[in-house]
Amino acid sequence: MDIEIGAAEKKNRLNSMVAITVVILSVFMAICKIKDDNMVQAMQQAKSDAVDSWSQYQSKKIKLHLAESSLRMANLLATTGMARAQTLEAEQKLLAAEIARYEKEGLAIEAQARAHEAEYDALNFHDDQFDMSDAALSIALAVAAVAALTDKWALLFFSWGSGSFGVLFGLAGFFGWRLHPGWLVSLLT
Repeated sequence: MDIEIGAAEKKNRLNSMVAITVVILSVFMAICKIKDDNMVQAMQQAKSDAVDSWSQYQSKKIKLHLAESSLRMANLLATTGMARAQTLEAEQKLLAAEIARYEKEGLAIEAQARAHEAEYDALNFHDDQFDMSDAALSIALAVAAVAALTDKWALLFFSWGSGSFGVLFGLAGFFGWRLHPGWLVSLLT
């Protein structure tokens, strides 16, 4: 009878530890999921802003090319003597000013597009951390459930290890730590 009570106590203790583990990891996982979803939205916005900036950059480059072509034509006309010198000179100055403006605006837009891409990359770095956290916590929860079913403490210890890994990467995502599982991410992409 004492043996049966001892075994039941051990099972209850294991099940209690599994239940506590599941609650803690589930709550942490849910909080990380909210942060990760917000980060993904910010990544989408940064990518959209980068695409918009690169489109604007291309537009400026086309305008620059057209202005340069027009200036070449004006310069060519000036050499033929077929046009009034005053009219051509004014047009040449206008085109030269447009070219300078398009070059300057193009550089600013290019810098803006690169900044949006850098923002996306920084957000993606932390998104990878949340993805690793989510995967490790999911594994921990699954293994904890199996530990309860099989009465194996070793499985619960493994669950705690996986859960610790998941919590570490979740915290890294929240606090902006430079911890990144690059080798693991490269295997999964």
